[in-house]
Amino acid sequence: MKLLRFGPPGREKPGLLDTSGKVRDLSGVVADITPDQIAPAALDKLRKLDPAKLPVVAGNPRLGPPVAQVPKIVAVGLNYIDHANEATMKIPTEPVLFMKAITSYSGPNDDVVLPRNSIKGDWEVELGLFIGTKAQYVSKENALGHVAGYTIVNDVSERNFQLERGPQWMKGKGCDTFCPTGPWLVTPDEVADPQNLEIMCEVSGQVMQKASTKDMIFDCATIISYASQFLTLMPGDLIATGTPSGVGLGRNRFLKPGDSMRLTVTGLGEQRQKVVAYRG
Repeated sequence: MKLLRFGPPGREKPGLLDTSGKVRDLSGVVADITPDQIAPAALDKLRKLDPAKLPVVAGNPRLGPPVAQVPKIVAVGLNYIDHANEATMKIPTEPVLFMKAITSYSGPNDDVVLPRNSIKGDWEVELGLFIGTKAQYVSKENALGHVAGYTIVNDVSERNFQLERGPQWMKGKGCDTFCPTGPWLVTPDEVADPQNLEIMCEVSGQVMQKASTKDMIFDCATIISYASQFLTLMPGDLIATGTPSGVGLGRNRFLKPGDSMRLTVTGLGEQRQKVVAYRG
C-alpha cells in the first residue's frame, strides 16, 4: 500500500496510490495520514478498503510529505564507506546520529530554498523510514517490526554552515525545505528487502549518486535498534538512513538557483525539486 497526502501546503488531504498509478482520495475515510493512522491496526483497516470505490483525484495535484505531524526527524551520517571517504572523515564504528528540524520537512516536489548566505548547498538521496509503533531499547531482531513504511528523503545540506561554522551539524541540516520526503509511504509488505534497493540522485540532468542500500555500513534494523537505546522512537518519527558517495562536497560542485534534482529509490517512486534562492 502506498499512502500519500495531496493538496496545498497546510491543507493536504489523505490519499493512496492505486495499482494503476491513480491517486485516490481517502478523506472520506480518515481525516489525514497522521502517526495514529500508520499504527498497525489502522494500516490493516486501510488495507481492507477497495481502492476502486474511492474517488479519483483529478489532475496532477501537489504532493505533500506523506505523514503529517511528524514528531521528529532522525538522520544518520557517513553510513556508506565511499561517502565517508569523499568527506575525508573516519569510517564510523557506531551510527552517527543527528537531527533535522521539523521545519525542514517538505513535499517531495516542493522547491528547495537556499537560505541567506548559502554558498555550498548539497544533495543527499537517502532511504527513509517511518516508525509505526513506539520503539525503546529494541533489539536488532525486532527492530523492523516497528517500521510503518519506507520513503525517499533528500537530506539537503549546506556544507559551509555544517562544517565550517562550528562543530554542530544542525545549522547545515535544518534549514527550511531541507528535507523533501515522499512521494509516498510504502508499507513493508511491498518492500521485500530494504537492504536491496537501488538509490539514485540526478542534478540538472547529470547522475551524481547511484548505489544500493546493501552498501550501508549499518542496516535499517541496526539503526533503529541503536537509536532506540538513546531516544524513544515514536509513531510518525522519520529516520533518514544515510547517503552514498557522489554528493557535491566530494565533487566541489554545489547547488545554485536554477538547478534541479531528481531522486529515485526502487519501488518508492521519484522526487523532483527545483532549487531557488531565498527571497524573504
